[in-house]
Amino acid sequence: MKAAIYDHPGPPHVLRYADVADPVCPSDGVLIRVEAAAIEGGDLINRASTPAPHPAFVVGYAAAGEIVAVGEKVQDRRPGQKVASFDLAGSHAELRAVAASRTWPVPEGLDMAAAAALPIAFGTAHHCLFARGGLKRGETVLIQAGAGGVGLAAIQLAHRAGASVLATVSGAERAERLVGLGLDHAIDHRSADVVEAVMRLTEGRGADLVVDPVGTTLQASLAALRPEGRLVFVGNAGGSQLGIDLWPALQANQSLFGIFMGTQLEKPEVYRTVSRMLERAATGALRVIVDRTFPLAAAAEAHAYAEGHSILGRVVIIP
Repeated sequence: MKAAIYDHPGPPHVLRYADVADPVCPSDGVLIRVEAAAIEGGDLINRASTPAPHPAFVVGYAAAGEIVAVGEKVQDRRPGQKVASFDLAGSHAELRAVAASRTWPVPEGLDMAAAAALPIAFGTAHHCLFARGGLKRGETVLIQAGAGGVGLAAIQLAHRAGASVLATVSGAERAERLVGLGLDHAIDHRSADVVEAVMRLTEGRGADLVVDPVGTTLQASLAALRPEGRLVFVGNAGGSQLGIDLWPALQANQSLFGIFMGTQLEKPEVYRTVSRMLERAATGALRVIVDRTFPLAAAAEAHAYAEGHSILGRVVIIP
């Protein structure tokens, strides 16, 4: 099969489009012919900084496609079925072998690019907002990086839950599109002081909850939080060390929650939540925004675009 591979970490050009051996369908899993692979933040970080566990390593968390083989232990999947999937590697390829427990049937009518991009982004956003963040109707939430995949999902889910939604964004055009998804107030982090803007919009109180997938913004996220508020940090899209001064958080009795979704998506309650959100996306109740698609042969270009542009939503690779 064809795949985008790397032998050592580095900038996007370390990715090579090459022939590699087909993956073997595991006894408890399925073999998928990939139709779309969403580039996740972790894919970019892994390619840039994580040594390949073996030569010709296939990066990539999220992919959707058609099942072409089923392991002998699997009873609830069948060849020809369309599924979305996640794993810690293997999405940037024509074929993917993955445990059946890490797949979701794709509802009729849902585009495969959207199916690939939804589970991690929307699953992460829901877990941050509700399972860990405890967001309630009438509360105010600040979402850092509102135009990213997790940010777009969090805006929609928080709005549907009856929260007042603030988000950081760059540029008026992107802000306008986010307002159409349920954003109440956009804060342009390039021209405004985020903490001052949050305090002004909340009449000096601060946000009840902050969701931060960036990492480099954690100190500002804490400063924008009300006393006894909650900060959920997930991922490290900024790519820096997560070193912050926690003394102000201690003095303000604030709660900090770290999330790594790689260990959460298979949990029954999280898995069911993702299934429900796939159904809602198929009806149009939730919107999965794809900024741009690239062919698998241009995976290096796709990574460069995802890193170097102010994208809205997800970049998707099509084998």
